[in-house]
Amino acid sequence: MLAKCRSVAVFGIEAYSVEVEVDVRGGLPEVTVVGLPDAAVKEARDRVRSALSNSGYRNPQHHTIVNLAPADIKKEGPAFDLPIAVGMLAATGQVQSTLLEEYAIVGELALDGRTRPVRGVLSMAMAAREHGLRGMVLPTENAPEAAVVEGLEVIPACNVAETVGFLNGRLPIAPHRVDLEELFRERSEYDEDFSEVRGQAHVKRALTVAAAGGHNVLMIGPPGSGKTMLARRLPTILPPRGLEESLETTRIYSVVGLLDGRRSLIATRPFRSPHHTISEPGLVGGGTVPRPGEVSLAHHGVLFLDELPEFNRHTLEVLRQPLEDGSVTISRVQSSVTFPCRIMLVGAMNPCPCGFLGHPKKECSCTPRQVRNYLSKISGPLLDRIDIHVEVPAVEYRELRSGVEGESSASIRERIVASRKIQTERFGRSKVTSNAQMTTRHLKKFCPLDAEGETLLELAMHELALSARAHHKIIRVARTIADLDGAQDIAAHHLAEAVQYRNLDRQMWL
Repeated sequence: MLAKCRSVAVFGIEAYSVEVEVDVRGGLPEVTVVGLPDAAVKEARDRVRSALSNSGYRNPQHHTIVNLAPADIKKEGPAFDLPIAVGMLAATGQVQSTLLEEYAIVGELALDGRTRPVRGVLSMAMAAREHGLRGMVLPTENAPEAAVVEGLEVIPACNVAETVGFLNGRLPIAPHRVDLEELFRERSEYDEDFSEVRGQAHVKRALTVAAAGGHNVLMIGPPGSGKTMLARRLPTILPPRGLEESLETTRIYSVVGLLDGRRSLIATRPFRSPHHTISEPGLVGGGTVPRPGEVSLAHHGVLFLDELPEFNRHTLEVLRQPLEDGSVTISRVQSSVTFPCRIMLVGAMNPCPCGFLGHPKKECSCTPRQVRNYLSKISGPLLDRIDIHVEVPAVEYRELRSGVEGESSASIRERIVASRKIQTERFGRSKVTSNAQMTTRHLKKFCPLDAEGETLLELAMHELALSARAHHKIIRVARTIADLDGAQDIAAHHLAEAVQYRNLDRQMWL
């Protein structure tokens, strides 16, 4: 007897519809899974047989063929356990329901018939809704995540018995629902605040400019000067994110398996800080079955690379294309996968190997050659892609012990939101959303310079030996500074401040 049921699977971060076909024919009682299954999918036959037996259902007593269509896309993971089990029960007459065509079924099975959560459920739920399905039957732990998708009935099932009872109409299960607005509001709070940072007024100003225009930042300073503390608070001043952005980021976390029942929506700006020993696939994504890397997990947020020169140079070089394009493509022989990665890159480093070059109290023990070798670990092309370089000096005692709190994140964020509103109106319906993304055409149209500005920029280009990319970065940053001031045109003092944010282009660092 032939039976069919619906399921969904994930490829990259996108999901697609899968039809599970089960055909029970004469022959020895064995199960064959076809349709390009990986090892985890092939092992489903043993998990399913044990789960059915231990749940009180009978297994097919003849040769059973399970086909996962479309057959030209590789299937991986344990999410097909539950739909295969339902298909086998339908093929043997133990499930008789019209709901098999209306609901997508996903879930891993334990040997005793309990359901276990799977990855990528948010993308699966979106795909199920796009394909016009009425709802999804899935493990209880995955229900809060799938319920974020509106217009889809999410049926939580603890085990095979509950799934069969619901499909046969003997066990009504209320769809799991969430108050999306309330959930979004609860998850939008940050634990850190800029008011906790003592001193470093000029660094806060640089980070404000960076957040206002979406610019990349590099902070240079001795150990303990507060670089990490400042970086961790950068997401708190970024513009509040909308639901669509939150869903984009949540999908990535879901595929990687970083969601649970307590956190079904990523409503704050992500902050990722990988260790300097990270590999290329870990940073930008990859693997036999491509998975998102840290750069994609920081999508619409901040990727913080502490001790930047300690990272493998070749690993850092693979960031160049993602920083320009806002996406990373992982190519394999049979297919390619594209992951989004629209991020703010924030790097931090010491001025020299010992960390005390230029320190007012401590003496640097490094030779000029050691300093040059240390700084040369960051390539010029990568440095060109970082818009703002700012020095972070050691905090003085009187500032550290001062009882006066600095400006709060909420106050800074108001100015940044006002600046982003100007940028949104400037770029209209184009794909450009911030000054950091402006193309050469946009620079000509929106960033004219007066005679004084032209003279200043020409002098900076000559004295600092800047590249064409650095030239464009300076103008983009100057445009952001002017937006923060509410100025329509870029003035010379806006340009002068932008030039000051190119520390590593100065001769003293070479």
